[in-house]
Amino acid sequence: MSDVKKVVLAYSGGLDTSVIVKWLQETYDCEVVTFTADIGQGEEVEPARAKAQALGVEEIYIEDLREEFVRDYVYPMFRANTVYEGEYLLGTSIARPLITKRLIDIANETGADAIAHGATGKGNDQVRFELGAYALKPGVKVIAPWREWDLTSREKLMAYCEKHDIPVDFAANKKKSPYSMDANLLHISYEGGILEDPWLEAEEDMWRWSVSPETAPDTPTYIELTFEQGDIVAIDGERLKPHDVLSKLNKLGGDNGIGRLDIVENRYVGMKSRGCYETPGGTIMLRAHRAIESLTLDREAAHLKDELMPKYAEVIYNGYWWSPERRALQAAIDETQSHVSGVVRMKLYKGSATVVGRKSEQSLFDESIATFEDDAGAYDQKDAEGFIKLNALRLRIAASKGRNAS
Repeated sequence: MSDVKKVVLAYSGGLDTSVIVKWLQETYDCEVVTFTADIGQGEEVEPARAKAQALGVEEIYIEDLREEFVRDYVYPMFRANTVYEGEYLLGTSIARPLITKRLIDIANETGADAIAHGATGKGNDQVRFELGAYALKPGVKVIAPWREWDLTSREKLMAYCEKHDIPVDFAANKKKSPYSMDANLLHISYEGGILEDPWLEAEEDMWRWSVSPETAPDTPTYIELTFEQGDIVAIDGERLKPHDVLSKLNKLGGDNGIGRLDIVENRYVGMKSRGCYETPGGTIMLRAHRAIESLTLDREAAHLKDELMPKYAEVIYNGYWWSPERRALQAAIDETQSHVSGVVRMKLYKGSATVVGRKSEQSLFDESIATFEDDAGAYDQKDAEGFIKLNALRLRIAASKGRNAS
């Protein structure tokens, strides 16, 4: 007899999680609560309600979390200019803490004994969900069906659906994408299919959010982004909520062929994985944020942020959003953003997002000092001689002792 009486499942309404509902009911003889989050994946989430009801689920949670997702997770991450392994903007990684938080909240609200997810035993998401769950509710039981069952192929899943009369809309009349895809308001990812060979180029019809740079408009699009304390608050002077900012930038970026990425990354579980990503809005945000920081941020604070960023990115990628080290890093990053306000002008053109202007009342750029023209005594160039000699002192001493620097 199972000690699990009720479990909260992260439920998409697709094939895998529909099978998981029935499998949990059958294997654990328990009540299943489903939770479906709208984090901007671009698909209707309400149909998940009817599918869950058809599977005998009585407690069904469907929530619009787009605003919270961008405001409390995406924006804080972008204040750090976060990039994993030099390229990946962490679109999947940053969505997991919010989903996990709501899974635990719902478990507490409903008196559930466990939570469950549909992540496989080969990927990063199982780690992210479970690390977060244990951080938020130490004694929670986590059920990961892909690590327990023998339904290891699509054919076995479909046979299970047929045996248990599980309604799956696309089973008979829809062509399944050859790729494993995950989408939210920040990005869409693609894995599997021909992408499992790192030498093969992704097919053009795979991409969903962006036109190819070659077919993007011949006329550039100019936009102005207003920042307040490190966050974008307006586009072309129109104030918008965070999730509306990202939605609009996704459209503008996608229309101009911006944000495609093809990488081989190192998963936390140990293997290398090839994936393709579309992050049009995030690509624009990252470049614009660095531009406004270049104008407003103290040099040493900026360099310190750049040193901290790879660690911060690794913490998020590996699933430690709820850890003390992430909170400490976030506090340091947010402290630097108090004067990161102003406007950045961007040129979007055939796959590129180029900064062409920036201005701020908090600017540390002093034209009277930086000018190549007569600075009227604002900067005494003679001061540079002593500065250079003092910084060269250790090098001069070493050289005088015969230590060859070449």
